[in-house]
Amino acid sequence: MAAFTPPIPAMMAAMPLSTRAAAVIVASWNGRHLLPSCLDALLAQDAPGWAVEIVVVDNGSTDGTAAFLADAYPQVRVIALASNLGFGAAVNRGIIETTAPFVVLVNNDAVCEPGFVAALLAPFDSPDADQLGAVTARIILADRYREASATDGGGLLGLDGRRWVPAADGVELLNSTGNEVTVSGNGRDRSWLSPVDSPAPLADVFGFCGGAAALRRSALDRVGTFDETLFLYYEDTDLSWRLRRHGWQIAYAHDAVVRHRHAASSGVDSEFFIRHNDRNRVVVALRNAPLPVVVRAVVHTAGRAARDVVRGRNVRRHLETARYLAVRLPGIWRERRGLNKAATIARRDVARYLIEDTVGA
Repeated sequence: MAAFTPPIPAMMAAMPLSTRAAAVIVASWNGRHLLPSCLDALLAQDAPGWAVEIVVVDNGSTDGTAAFLADAYPQVRVIALASNLGFGAAVNRGIIETTAPFVVLVNNDAVCEPGFVAALLAPFDSPDADQLGAVTARIILADRYREASATDGGGLLGLDGRRWVPAADGVELLNSTGNEVTVSGNGRDRSWLSPVDSPAPLADVFGFCGGAAALRRSALDRVGTFDETLFLYYEDTDLSWRLRRHGWQIAYAHDAVVRHRHAASSGVDSEFFIRHNDRNRVVVALRNAPLPVVVRAVVHTAGRAARDVVRGRNVRRHLETARYLAVRLPGIWRERRGLNKAATIARRDVARYLIEDTVGA
């Protein structure tokens, strides 16, 4: 497999007449059933003073998405890919084929509240925002939840160890207020399963959540776009590391709100989800994190795999992950050195954002 080099978008041939322009990119794979609510909310947005273009990158869907969009949403630009290349590749294609100075990312299973786009872009207007590379939104889970009882199965596990199950008469919970990374390299959503009316957390956050965020194009011109080799998951954490190591700031916009159907495309318990999370966690740590974090990430992953193998569970998945990482390790280590040479901020200085692991990490 070829080594990862951060894709650098070609410099714009001509800057748009207005620097207050944004391209909203929605990456979608077999999401025809999700797109109407997502696009209707985006088309209803009012962002005074901003020129906004909406782009759907159809990632090789087989459910008729492209034809549906051409018929039902002619005002939306569609970029159709021949096959499913993953989230990062789809977003990168949207970035390459647009020229607006700002890029807004919205998941196809998210619905924006009124004023979302304006609130998300507002921090870039601040007089001291020259080094602001990304802004991340407040993402609220679309369903309501109640705390699980002893007889309830499944549900979502909170950072405090509590489980929550869907309930029509339950409460609203947060999905994300940006991305965090733990001292064992685990990337996670800040404020995961906190009450929706919790006090607003700090605006300064380690990373952005790719489900609802805005990126400055000039920052991407410096650090590159998403790592397409990850295919799905941890791309935003990886890019956040690179932004931070080049001195770019990342901020949280409390008033930029979307409601998200969590993991509507892949499911948090699917083999696909778990496999990509396991291997991408280690890849991103190896490439970006200080060595103590790398060691903890490898030990954590290996320990969990060993426990599963002893119990005869998920043996094939763990063997595939080990093989994948072994093949990629030499290349990742070269990438690590290359990224270190290009960076202006030391890993240890970015590591001040790292937090302790918790039960639901």
